[in-house]
Amino acid sequence: MRRLLVVGLIVVIAVITAALGSRIPRSSSPSPPSTALPTHADRGELGGPLGEADGVVPDGVTVFDDTTPAVTGLDPGLLKALRRAATAAADDGVTIHVNSGWRSAAYQNQLLREAIIEYGSEYEAARWVATAGTSPHVTGDAVDLGHSDATAWLSRQGAAYGLCQIYRNEPWHYELRATAVDRGCPPMYADPTQDPRMRK
Repeated sequence: MRRLLVVGLIVVIAVITAALGSRIPRSSSPSPPSTALPTHADRGELGGPLGEADGVVPDGVTVFDDTTPAVTGLDPGLLKALRRAATAAADDGVTIHVNSGWRSAAYQNQLLREAIIEYGSEYEAARWVATAGTSPHVTGDAVDLGHSDATAWLSRQGAAYGLCQIYRNEPWHYELRATAVDRGCPPMYADPTQDPRMRK
């Protein structure tokens, strides 16, 4: 009898948990797209899988990786500055990871489509993801870095290497600004919609 009561109680708890889990509302507040960038293969524009050849980055990639297209496709000047900064950061016990670097146009378009679905409009999506025609990732001129200790280190030390955060809402997004070595980084845009390059 006692065993039957215990089994019954477990079944009741499981049913209640399942019912409550389906009623938990999703947060309606905006959050940055996973740059939390996808590390798995997504579907491309023609239905084929997107993978490393398109710029998808597997976990654990650093700026010293010479086999990942997202790293090797970066502008040589940007990559050189990143590697110099990463060497100095390592002396402080910080490893700079690449969450996203160079991206194919197909991958960029996929990220934009996902952002439009996530944020509900092209306008809101544009605060986080550029078009393939305007994205500095597609040209290899931008990199999204992690983890938070690395971006904190770069926010303090990056200008010395010409590495600047461009958007206030994206502390992971860095681009090369060679003049920053002498003059410091330029003022940040609030988000990509304020960047004149995104209005082409």
